[in-house]
Parts: sequence; C-alpha cells; structure tokens
Amino acid sequence: MPETATPPQQNGGGFKLPDFDTLKKEVIDSQIWRSMFRGGVWKDTPRDRAAHIIGNVWLHLHPVKVRPRALHWTYTWGLGGISFMLFLILTVTGVLLMFYYRPTVDLAYRDMKDLEFAVTLGVLMRNMHRWAAQAMVVFVILHMVRVFLTGAYKKPREFNWGIGVILLTLTLFLSFTGYLLPWDQLAIWAVTVGTNMAGATPFLGNEGPFGALMGMRINNDVRFTLLGGTMVGENTLIRFYVLHCVAVPLITGILLIVHFWRVRKDSFSAAPIDPAEEKVDVWPNLVGREYIAAAGCLLAIMIWSILMNAPLEIVANPNVTPNPSKAPWYFVGLQELLVYFDPWIAGVVMPNLIIVGLMAIPYIDTNPKGIGFYSLKERPFANAMFLLGVAMWFILIYIGYYCRGPNFAWFNPWESWLNQKPAMPPTWNIFGPLEGAVPFTFKMAADIVGGRLGGLEPGVVPNLMPGWLGAIVLGGMGGFLMIGPKLIQKDIPGKTANLAFIGAMAVVAVLGKIFAGLPVMQGLWLVFFAWTGFYFGFLLPQRHIRQLEWPRYLFTMFLVLNTVAVPLKMGARLAFNVKYVLTFPTISLNI
Repeated sequence: MPETATPPQQNGGGFKLPDFDTLKKEVIDSQIWRSMFRGGVWKDTPRDRAAHIIGNVWLHLHPVKVRPRALHWTYTWGLGGISFMLFLILTVTGVLLMFYYRPTVDLAYRDMKDLEFAVTLGVLMRNMHRWAAQAMVVFVILHMVRVFLTGAYKKPREFNWGIGVILLTLTLFLSFTGYLLPWDQLAIWAVTVGTNMAGATPFLGNEGPFGALMGMRINNDVRFTLLGGTMVGENTLIRFYVLHCVAVPLITGILLIVHFWRVRKDSFSAAPIDPAEEKVDVWPNLVGREYIAAAGCLLAIMIWSILMNAPLEIVANPNVTPNPSKAPWYFVGLQELLVYFDPWIAGVVMPNLIIVGLMAIPYIDTNPKGIGFYSLKERPFANAMFLLGVAMWFILIYIGYYCRGPNFAWFNPWESWLNQKPAMPPTWNIFGPLEGAVPFTFKMAADIVGGRLGGLEPGVVPNLMPGWLGAIVLGGMGGFLMIGPKLIQKDIPGKTANLAFIGAMAVVAVLGKIFAGLPVMQGLWLVFFAWTGFYFGFLLPQRHIRQLEWPRYLFTMFLVLNTVAVPLKMGARLAFNVKYVLTFPTISLNI
C-alpha cells in the first residue's frame, strides 16, 4: 500500500502546524523538488551528501571528500572562491549597467551622470561594479601568491597554474578595458598612458626597435590597431566596450570552467595534517564555508559601495592633459619602469617576461617538497625569488602612485604636490655613441657622481664609453653571471660572502666620497643595490639551483637576472642619474 502522510495532530478544535523539520522534509521529498535535484528521498547519510555533490551542476566541480586542511581558513583564505564571487558580482552589475549605457563619445559621460542622479540604485550598481573590479585584481593576485606558497602548482597541476596565469592577465585586461567607458578625464588619459606603451613594441610599434625597418608608422602599427585610430576616440570607446562586455568575459568564462574542472580532476593540493587522518564530506563542511565567504564578500562590496563613490571626473577632453597623467593603478608600476628603462623594455618585454616566467615555474621547479602547506624553509630559492618579484611589483606601484607628482617628479609621501620641484639633474649614459656627444673626462665623472654636473645644453646626454665596448662588456658580464653560479660546485658560505661583499662595496663608497665627493646617501644606495644584485643574482642561485640540468638552469638564470636587473637599474638612476647603460639611438635600442 502507498504511504500516507501523517495528519497534523489535533489540539482541541484546531490544528497544530507541522514543525520546521517536518515541513522541510516534506518539501525536499516532494516531486517538484526531486525533479530539480537528482536522487531519492533525502536521508542525510554520507551517500546522500555525496550524491548531492555529484548531481549538482555547480557543486559537482568539488570532490566528494577533502582533507581537513582544505577546510582551514588559514590555508586557502577563501581567495579563489572570493575571486569567482567578485566575477559574478561584476557579471550581474555589468549586465544591469548595459541597460543604461551607450558607448558613444557624446552620450557615455551623460549616461554616467544619469546613473548618479536619475536611475534608481544606479550609483550603487556603478560603485559595486567599479570596486568589485578593483577588488578582483587584488584577490586574483593574492590567490596566485597563496597557490605558489603552498606549492599547489606542482605536478599534476602545472597546466592549471598556466590557466591561472592567463586568467590573471585577462583580469587585468578586463579592468583596463572597462576603465575607459565612463569617458571622463581620468579614463581617457589613463588609457592613453597605458596604450602608448604598445607603440614601443619591437617590430610592430612605430616607436619600438626595428619598427621603422618593418614599415611601422603611427597609422598602421599595433597601437593603431588597438585604438582604432591614432588617438583615444570614438573608435577606441566602441572597441573597448565590445572587448569589455563580450570578448574578454567570454574567454574568461571558458577558462574559468576549465580551471575549476582541472582543480576537481587534479585533486585539492592540501597535504594531510596526520598521515592516518580520514577525509571529510565536502557537503556541508566545505560548501558551507564557501557560502559564508561569498556572503561576506557581497556584504563587504555593498557596504564599501554605499560609503565610497567610484571616481568620476569632468568629461574627457583630449586637449587638456592632467599633470601628472597616470595609468590605472595596477599598471602604474609599468609606468614607473619607464623612468628607468626604454618603453619597449618597460611596457612590452618585461610584462611578457613576467607572464612567460610565471607559466614556466612548474616546469623548471624540480623540488618535490612543500606541496600542500606553507613551507618557506623547504623551498628557499623559489619562495625568495617569487616574493622578491611580488614585492617589486607593489613597490613600483607605490612609488608611481604616491611618489610621482607633477611632471612625474619625485615627491616623498609627506611632501605636498603643490610645492614646485627643481629640475631633474642631468643624466648620462655609460656606453653609447661618442659622435656628437660631450667629451667625457674624469672631472665630468666626479661631477656626475657628486650631482654637480651643469652647463650642458638641453637634451645633451654625455656618454662615458663607446657602444661597441659596452656590447662586449655587457655580453661578457651577462655570460659570466649566467654560468658562474653553476661552475662553482662548492657552496659559498652565505654569511661570509655577504659580509665580504658589503664590506667591499662600503670601501668603494668611501673612496668615492674621498676622490669624487660621493654623497653619503648615494654611497648607501650603492651598497644596498649592489648587495641586492649579488645576493639574488649570484649567491642564492649558486647555493640552490646549480644542480639543475643545463637547459633548466639557463632558463631559470635568465629569469633571475632579468628580475635582479630591475632594482639594479633603479639604483643606477635614482642614486647616480644613469639614463642608459647601453644605447644605440639609430635603431631605437636602449637598455
């Protein structure tokens, strides 16, 4: 006989409503509910909880069980889930904003004002979209740092790490394309600064090395293709709108699916806390924590959006240039690198090296230790170089955002930008063409080191030695630094080597003070930056990676030396006013 529902208990002449648990069970066991959620009658058993994960379109990307370490907030910090939640917030608010936005030069800024004053909850939608985009950049970076520090990129997760690097790049590009859409002064000039770097692309940019040989001009190079013209205008706005709303989100969504699927197939990276421990059910242990993190993320974005409006300056005017004019904050570090490097290096080569280097990490790191937990001691070389790169990225952002004022002059954080700064001191090149250059003397060298060089015509940059000699010297030094750490087969004592090198640099600084009038501060800069190059570029690789086979070793050292070159060149410019180490202006090749 079919089962019949037990009638509610009578109490006198009335009926007692069923309790919550009974009502919940009737809803879950109903035909409508079971038609949407696969499985039989819910009994809250391990089998039911496993079936709930497997039979759900979202939750089936999780394994049925996970190790207890994966449930600890301090292991993942929920960074991956929060990044995805921010993507969902951006998707929903972005679709709502599209109903009220028209991507034309005449109407875009007006629609921004309508969102602020005429559309119900329009300002909240725009604020949530803007701040969620900024937060997503931060959380995706933090998620990558967490994955690296816990060794979660190692076999069999190498491919998924590469997918994550591409997703980080797409996150930055998504935010960059959306930066232009408000069509205010902040947007148009930030995008102008950011896209100007594309013009320095080697071979494909009209200002890049060998661009002239390829026939590149301002109206046919890669920057022209990106902007749809020679300057940011109507064509740029519609292109960025399509990229921001259709093309890049579509690619990002596909890669997110692949990324989640590989997390499921490659298994969670969390190492066991106890070798004999048993795994725990994902439902409700892990899923409940994910819901809490998602709700907290949404609440935080909503509160911040209520308290803080997204920036909106006056309508864009190509004829009025802000001073200073800066790229979006996450690209300000690259803009700061333009002070020390030629645009083709700072804006093209270095970003691509960062992407390639990050994707190559799982294939060149052969250390099997440190998977699934934080282990700084077990992976000293990998962690030191990775954290050095992350620190330099944010230090450059801080310098570019807070220490560069009008005319991109240096201002200490406590100095007002209203105070006029004196002109920058003259710069000089170490190696370059001597034809037409100011004759270089030891007196001039002393004046340069002491910051006393004057009397040069505007635009004249003296060169110390000929460029051909520089190519030989730099080539020889680069070759030695590439293979030197591997050729020395015995560990160099760290403390002794550090103290000896710092002492030697201190002697050089003192001699420079005596014979060339080297200021004390410049002497300290010399010691610091020279030691940074010695420790990270020679001593650390010599102690930890010299056992690698030659192909892996050479590629690793190439990435290491390019990383170390950044603080070295910064020190040369900030402390000694060196513009270029090597310059060949006839082919626009400057280093």
